[in-house]
Amino acid sequence: MNRASFLPIALSLAACTQRPVVAPAPAPVPAPTPAPPPTVEMRRIAPVQTLVAAAPAEVGMDARLTAELDSLANAAIADRAASGIAIAVGRWGRLVHLRGYGAVDWAPGSPAVTDSTLFDMASVTKVVATTTAMAMLEEQGALDLDQRVSWYLPGLRDTAKQHITLRQILTHRGGFEAFAPLYREFRGREQYLRQIDLRPLKYPTGTQTVYSDWDLVLAGLVVERVTGDSLDRFVDARVFRPLGMRDTRFRPDPSLRPRIAATEVDSARGHIWGSVHDPNAYALGGVAGHAGLFSSARDMAVFAQMLLNGGSYGGVRILKPQTVARWTAPEFPRSSRALGWDTPSNNSSAGRYFGPRSFGHTGYTGTSIWVDPERGLFVIILTNRVNPTSANNKHVALRRAVADAVQSAITDAPLIDWEARLR
Repeated sequence: MNRASFLPIALSLAACTQRPVVAPAPAPVPAPTPAPPPTVEMRRIAPVQTLVAAAPAEVGMDARLTAELDSLANAAIADRAASGIAIAVGRWGRLVHLRGYGAVDWAPGSPAVTDSTLFDMASVTKVVATTTAMAMLEEQGALDLDQRVSWYLPGLRDTAKQHITLRQILTHRGGFEAFAPLYREFRGREQYLRQIDLRPLKYPTGTQTVYSDWDLVLAGLVVERVTGDSLDRFVDARVFRPLGMRDTRFRPDPSLRPRIAATEVDSARGHIWGSVHDPNAYALGGVAGHAGLFSSARDMAVFAQMLLNGGSYGGVRILKPQTVARWTAPEFPRSSRALGWDTPSNNSSAGRYFGPRSFGHTGYTGTSIWVDPERGLFVIILTNRVNPTSANNKHVALRRAVADAVQSAITDAPLIDWEARLR
């Protein structure tokens, strides 16, 4: 117990202690035994199989949280951070906030954003789809994280890439460049694998951590090679449908356009609306290990709670608790990267108060997910900040403000500035 926590308790105990009683006789009478401190009855929160709607105060959170999140979201829209925003917050299996703000596009009369509006998840695809699939396959013994990627993908022939392992691509230590506009010349899986193989590594494998889309493009191809199925069909059958995530999918049907948040106005593709924003994922047919997934705040809340439940939701087990814990913990010193997932670091979208055991990920389009297992907490923020241009970065401050507001609203645990400890 630190000194700041000890002082109030010591003062409380002193207040509850009676003064010694002195008898009128010359000999002093021994002081009575001090009264014990008052017993604090801790309210137990019953576990639940599925998310249950509740007020913040029911799970140890300030009742003003709802109004504060409303204010942050509406102010961000007024500042043109995004035309639409959806926020989901849950604690101990209780959904304390699930709302949409603004509209799917800036045009007057555009449909309002709701908890079931579909957002282009961008790189959140990496963890919700690809990483989850890889973790499931490893758990089944179909993958070895320390096996060479080229063992699963014989098309990776470059000598310099022969010793890159699955663990290294999942932690962004494979040596690949961060990005290249392959979409300008190439299409499809075979051409992309060939180009990734031909392009030189940017640093010796395993010596640095450099976030690269190619890592998860390759991971998605590994899933398809091992399962004999496409990535989208595999995760739909094994993850999304079993969990009841009815909004989550790759390549949404055009009929869903009124429910989809529009993204960027592109010189080549026009106003991107209902197809994947990421140009390399688009060139790969809309299904890729690094991008392409669409989902809603409602569905993402289910996914986050599944992780907090140790890999199960509604009686359906996706992963073992040990697998969830292992895949979401940092893998290397001086790197925030876990297996597929990220963990809090300086100036990250997790804000100041998500602890070191927390994990999450962001997406280029303005999406993010953060989970804090120690506080039983998740925060989902979905925006279409790239509408109409990706030059807009106002969502960055919004992410941190929402994360800090949620953590600060917790009343039954101390608020620790973990980010300050990282500096």
